[in-house]
Amino acid sequence: MPITLPDDKVIITVAQTGALVTKQMNPNLPEQPDEIAESAYACYNEGAAICHIHGRDKQGHNTSDIEVFKAIHKGIRGKCNIILQDSTGGGPNLTQEERINCLNAGPEMASLNMGSLMRVSGQYAGVPWSNMPHEIETYVTRMKEVGVKPEMEVYSHAMFRDVTDVIKKGLVDKPYYVNIVLGMRYQGACDATPKTLLSMIDFLPEDTIFNCTAVGSAQLPLTTMAMLMGGCVRVGLEDNIYYGKGEFATNAHLVARTVRIAGELGKEPATPDEARHILGLKTLSG
Repeated sequence: MPITLPDDKVIITVAQTGALVTKQMNPNLPEQPDEIAESAYACYNEGAAICHIHGRDKQGHNTSDIEVFKAIHKGIRGKCNIILQDSTGGGPNLTQEERINCLNAGPEMASLNMGSLMRVSGQYAGVPWSNMPHEIETYVTRMKEVGVKPEMEVYSHAMFRDVTDVIKKGLVDKPYYVNIVLGMRYQGACDATPKTLLSMIDFLPEDTIFNCTAVGSAQLPLTTMAMLMGGCVRVGLEDNIYYGKGEFATNAHLVARTVRIAGELGKEPATPDEARHILGLKTLSG
């Protein structure tokens, strides 16, 4: 059985920027390090415990530049102790080697995509998002070497094969952390429906804490459902740019709404330090 959170707690991740959303799509999107830090602080004040981070260059394009990630980390850490979780998904313009570069900036956690998908829209349609077993092992081995906890991202039931594989090989430590990602517009990804979420929870290995990420309008109902199931949740502009129909969201507004709903369910947001304890992360020094 997976591990459920304490009945009165929920761990909230905010995914602020992502690889695909632009300011043209939502002007509230934070792209530059100072914007990301300011938004992270606002989300922390609303109740987010984890900040999922993508880097952008001065033109707003995806970047693996370690100095950008260091600047983001420094800016956030100068304001609050929210958990720093970098993305190794990167973006379609980055190589495998570039995607893992963020680990050198010293995050506490990092995403680990657990299988390959095919892009079906946009300028990169037909270009695979490659996460082959040997690539997954390379990423997770490096994470283990530098003391970064993997956030294993699962987009379909088939990807649990690779989750089980890295567990059997001792490449991840308990409690395991799996992010169920639903509704991505890729061939090979599952739709964001309650039935899919329930079925994927059934596939979770023992000693696993799960998080739910749902794209677009499914974000609100499925994260609410995940809280009821004892899971963590992710919200933010990476996954959903609207607060309501035709109404642009901000990251902080999406976090605040999740906290309000959690309160109606008898839950309160875990602080970053409480989340560190639950997830088995080291406490911050100083």
